[in-house]
Amino acid sequence: MAMSQIKEDSNQTEVVKSESAVSVKNITKNYGDIEALRDMSLEFPRGQLTSLLGPSGCGKTTLLKIIAGLLEPSSGYVEVNGKSVTGPGPDRAFVFQDFALLPWATVLNNVAFGLEMRGVAKSERESIAEKYIGDVGLAGFENSYPHELSGGMRQRVGLARALSVDSDVLLMDEPFSAVDEQTRRKFQEDLLSLVQNENKTFLFVTHSIEEAVYVSDQIAILLPRPSRVSEIIRPSSFRGKGVDNIRRDPEYLDIVDDIWSSLRTYVE
Repeated sequence: MAMSQIKEDSNQTEVVKSESAVSVKNITKNYGDIEALRDMSLEFPRGQLTSLLGPSGCGKTTLLKIIAGLLEPSSGYVEVNGKSVTGPGPDRAFVFQDFALLPWATVLNNVAFGLEMRGVAKSERESIAEKYIGDVGLAGFENSYPHELSGGMRQRVGLARALSVDSDVLLMDEPFSAVDEQTRRKFQEDLLSLVQNENKTFLFVTHSIEEAVYVSDQIAILLPRPSRVSEIIRPSSFRGKGVDNIRRDPEYLDIVDDIWSSLRTYVE
């Protein structure tokens, strides 16, 4: 198998030593009698993109929300840059699956909203927002409203808003699932550029094996509820081959097939 892989031992994953931006330590999450996550430990290397991949209902979004500080774990803890997470913080920004835009606000005001909440002066926050609006390909739409945009454009607004607050960690919950396949592929290419150029740590939830292998430096395979880390996969670097060639690379195709073989047992 053409990849680096580390299997779990007694529900604890041995991770190759590297500087981590986010550390998940023995996290368990219960909803009443339902155990969603069990004793989960995972490291997210700084400046890399880690995908959470697994069957529906395996706790991917739950884990992401715990890291974001939007949910409290039943036990265990999360550290971001060495500090314990006790709630949402400026070191993390969330890109939601359903865009979560303010319908009454323009693109410019939506992107600048997080900066406004932090007390950044209007001229400065609008200048920053304009930069990221341009970076995501929406220059010229600053004064448009969400209902005037396509789904793909609204998702770009959400991404620009997350980037504008300059958080160290971007948490992305299936951000491309609501767009068509052509737009999704363009987003994936743009995401690779962001990972390379923004020097941020990306935590990415997806149901797509192909997408995970295409965009990830590291893939965490999660087991069905109660979720644990099954294995860590680090695809070999395809970046030097160009985005147009990655999906045709035999190594890429082998990794996709190997992951599907691991997951197919859990698909109903």
